Amino acid sequence: MSLQAVPEPTRHERVVRQMHFTDLQAVAALEARTFTLPWSLAIFSGQLARETGICLVCEDDGRIIAYLIADMFVDVWHLMNLCVAEEVQREHVASRLLEAYFAITERKGHRGHTLEVRASNAPAIELYRSFGFVSTGIRPGYYSDDREDAVIMWKDWEGDSA
Repeated sequence: MSLQAVPEPTRHERVVRQMHFTDLQAVAALEARTFTLPWSLAIFSGQLARETGICLVCEDDGRIIAYLIADMFVDVWHLMNLCVAEEVQREHVASRLLEAYFAITERKGHRGHTLEVRASNAPAIELYRSFGFVSTGIRPGYYSDDREDAVIMWKDWEGDSA
């Protein structure tokens, strides 16, 4: 009797790429599963159509498991939406999206980055701090579903000055 090697389970590579209009149904569905105040398909479509925006997805074996939406307002990048499917949270998917986002934005002059995050979302706040964001204020009652406060966070641009 011979022993045959048991093949290792194949791990699909996670790919971060630009979002496409064909991704919007899956992105909106992930948003609806994750957030109590989900963006509509029309909001996602509008963001994707903006020339100044950055819209990224992370896919695993062709399935969208996360996305990031950001846009430039005057001379500041605003990170508007970052979502990771619950089953892959804490697997560094958000970090990969943020790294791709910074690789894009750091090639363009700006003053920095800003975002709002629920005050109760300690894991997200810690993630943003690990990327150099600092808390700069509170937006009281920012979220309309439960009137929760938002923490305003800021990160200075680390590129060359103009």
